[in-house]
Amino acid sequence: MKHIIVPLDFSDESMNGLELAVMLSSKTKASVQLVYVLTKSTDFPHISKEEEQRLAKSKLGEIVAKYEHKLPSGVELSSIVKRGKVYDEVVEQAEAFEDSVIVVSTHGASGFEELFIGSNALRIITASETPVIAIRHGIVPKTFRRILLPVDYTQDTRQKVPYTAEIARVFGAKVHIIAVTGVRDQELLQRVKSWASQVEEYLNDSGIDTELSTHTGENISDMVVEYAKSNKIDLISMMTDQGSAISNFILGNNAQQMLAKAPVPVLCITPKEIHLRRGFATSGGG
Repeated sequence: MKHIIVPLDFSDESMNGLELAVMLSSKTKASVQLVYVLTKSTDFPHISKEEEQRLAKSKLGEIVAKYEHKLPSGVELSSIVKRGKVYDEVVEQAEAFEDSVIVVSTHGASGFEELFIGSNALRIITASETPVIAIRHGIVPKTFRRILLPVDYTQDTRQKVPYTAEIARVFGAKVHIIAVTGVRDQELLQRVKSWASQVEEYLNDSGIDTELSTHTGENISDMVVEYAKSNKIDLISMMTDQGSAISNFILGNNAQQMLAKAPVPVLCITPKEIHLRRGFATSGGG
């Protein structure tokens, strides 16, 4: 994590993303860049494109001046104004840097219903190949002391482990691994337990403190959210579940519900084939 990209729409809710980025930067020394995207539905109606861009730059400049002293010495807080589709421009900006992460608020200027996250946040998460940390409205954690890592029966579930491990190392956090399944199938449950045990071994070998438990129920997202509340979790790590999605812009049902209900930030990882040293494969059975 060397560069943190934060999309803003100048709403109070979107500023949560910046607050979280500042906290992350304080530990990682990552630079922070604010991205505002001018669209057809602009925040500055009835003015020219040139004036619109000037006003956006002026607002961003005020925010940079207010927050730059909160970053570690020598760490840059910058801003950029782009024009186009919000999710396209934000993802493109993140991909311009190596080792970047996007921090986005799931509620912004237009407001959203309880069980749905904003369309732009949703599309950023599903379109990005870089990790995304999504945060709902509420209190930004001061640090990550406890990270929740759900492991299910899907092949992609373990791909979030390496990045989660890096965050745990940086923050000195304990990782709570929960083997979750929504059905009472003993064979499936054993597979999930086996994968969770492999994750535990990998994290322990990396010097990370862990706690492992098993949970079975009707609704996986509800189980995860309830565990997070009961155990004072600071960050939930999950896959975006694209493999079972209808299209690239729709998250799997469990993932979308978790984003809508999570009381803490959610780390979202895009599935892809990765193999690690020490024999831990992030895809496939085991």
